Amino acid sequence: MINFIEGLSSVWDVLKQSEKPIILYGMGDGADKVLARFDKLGIKASGVMASDDFVRYQNYRGFTVKKLSDFELELGDFVVALCFASQLPDVMANIRRVGERHTLLVPSVPVFGDNVFDYEFYNSNEERFNQAYSLLSDELSRRVFRDIIAFQYSGELRYLDSCTTDKDEVFENVLKLGENESYLDLGAYNGDTIEEFLGCCGGRYDSITALEPNAKSFQKLKDSVLGLERVSLWQLASYNKNTLINFNSKTGRNCAIDPNGAPVQAARADTILCGKRVTYAKLDVEGAERETLEGMENTIRLFKPKLNIAAYHRSEDIFALILQLHSLNPDYRFFLRHHPYIPHWDTNLYAV
Repeated sequence: MINFIEGLSSVWDVLKQSEKPIILYGMGDGADKVLARFDKLGIKASGVMASDDFVRYQNYRGFTVKKLSDFELELGDFVVALCFASQLPDVMANIRRVGERHTLLVPSVPVFGDNVFDYEFYNSNEERFNQAYSLLSDELSRRVFRDIIAFQYSGELRYLDSCTTDKDEVFENVLKLGENESYLDLGAYNGDTIEEFLGCCGGRYDSITALEPNAKSFQKLKDSVLGLERVSLWQLASYNKNTLINFNSKTGRNCAIDPNGAPVQAARADTILCGKRVTYAKLDVEGAERETLEGMENTIRLFKPKLNIAAYHRSEDIFALILQLHSLNPDYRFFLRHHPYIPHWDTNLYAV
């Protein structure tokens, strides 16, 4: 059995033992979760900073939000705890510049769920980590698996940097989409992944079926496919049963299941498809990937479509989704890739 965290220190232990002040970089949901964890572990935050363009010296959780240069004048050296996510090249470059000046760590808090990636979480799931690792089909996938675990556990950005590849690589070497694909897009957002699909298949396809629950995003989705043939759009959330589930009112990719949200109609993909052929499916459903797979079990067993699944919303996704799919169809080959993003968002599982 491989110990994937051997020789590593938990980011939470490093922060708790730090003799330097700890400055949070970023506000919002990520910082809220980090501060909640700080309170639980007795870690003290000394301030909150934002990128220069976002600083208005506003108040956040009792802190006056300041610039990096302000803290450098006040404190000299300190530890920076990154609390937001971005895939914008200039923002990621700025994060790395901060990391060149000060110790920068990325406390790993899940986008959804309560399982923080710490020693207790790793230790209780070590066997499942190893089972999933044994099912990966190439060395790059195994490196991504090892590095993503190391990144989430240690919070060190170097592990993320060492396993990042562009999406072109996986479309060319793994998915290899042809000109007769029947595409199922679950969590279609504004149509951006349909555009990605069309680019990969040269605009030639058999059919497109897309689900998106958010009303504003659904309207953008409809606008994006005007003029396309053999397209079926559904303003629905994908789930493991046909029911009403509560969704938050956030727009964009943050629209997700929320007990305090408004009711939205959800459906099994199998129900929508009614036996229709699917050759390629993308699942980015904000933490409901497990339930969505349960809702398309018949499609997976009948057609074994190529799958592109977000594997970063929950701490357990990196192993649990592989094991779930393997039980549904043991013939799948599994590939793991991390595409440019800080932190480990856009870590995707590909099954072919």
